[in-house]
Amino acid sequence: MTLAIPFPQIDPVALEVGPFVFRWYALAYIAGLLAGWALLRRWGGRSPLSLPKEAADDFFVWATLGVILGGRLGFVLFYNLSHYMEHPLRILMVWEGGMAFHGGLLGVVVAMWLFTRRRGISFLAFGDVVCRVVPIGLFLGRLANFVNGELWGRPTTLPWGMVFPGADDQPRHPSQLYEAALEGLVLFAVINLVAGVARWRERPGLLGGVFLSGYAVARILVEMVRQPDPQLGFLMVHATMGQLLSVPMLILGLYLILRAKPTDGPKP
Repeated sequence: MTLAIPFPQIDPVALEVGPFVFRWYALAYIAGLLAGWALLRRWGGRSPLSLPKEAADDFFVWATLGVILGGRLGFVLFYNLSHYMEHPLRILMVWEGGMAFHGGLLGVVVAMWLFTRRRGISFLAFGDVVCRVVPIGLFLGRLANFVNGELWGRPTTLPWGMVFPGADDQPRHPSQLYEAALEGLVLFAVINLVAGVARWRERPGLLGGVFLSGYAVARILVEMVRQPDPQLGFLMVHATMGQLLSVPMLILGLYLILRAKPTDGPKP
């Protein structure tokens, strides 16, 4: 008989106040954005950006829109396009779930491009600061996935396998926790370690490259034990959608790391 760790039954609803329902998933997004905003106010004011705190406040709004709109559209386009083509109004029903990191990333990149263009500051230098805080949101988001009992892993005989209520009676990898650890804690530590030892302020794009390549490696590895999305299954070369979307991130991240070099000032 295969042993399994019981899945902790945590109510996805954190708080109900009259008609208002606050879910852990939504609170994770809010907490991640607020933590990123606080650190951006602190780190953005340092050379070479010298970003005033009110500018960080302004970008908080841009980033929030980028995460929500990009994440939702990414899920629609990458993971369930045929369903939403048949039911287009369901695209607006974000409370039913359905967000994609790669879409949210693209949304934030667009927000960053518009913001830096408007402010006349370096896109790569600003991106380096933003990338230092993104893993916080990833960590909280993956914990929320675990609380929701979604995005579980493939069957396993390892002693920490869990039986997820929404899956079947097989012990499965708690892949949400793997991602929380790798995409959140480990990636945050690596990026900020590089920031502490490298002359990153003179090498615009370096931390952005570390983030992109680090996330891509973590996602590709975890997808090896994560259950593929049922509506997609395995795609070309037996890869999942998450892995295929992460390959361009890895290539771009390595390119940014290789091209980053000390300069007299940040380039726009």
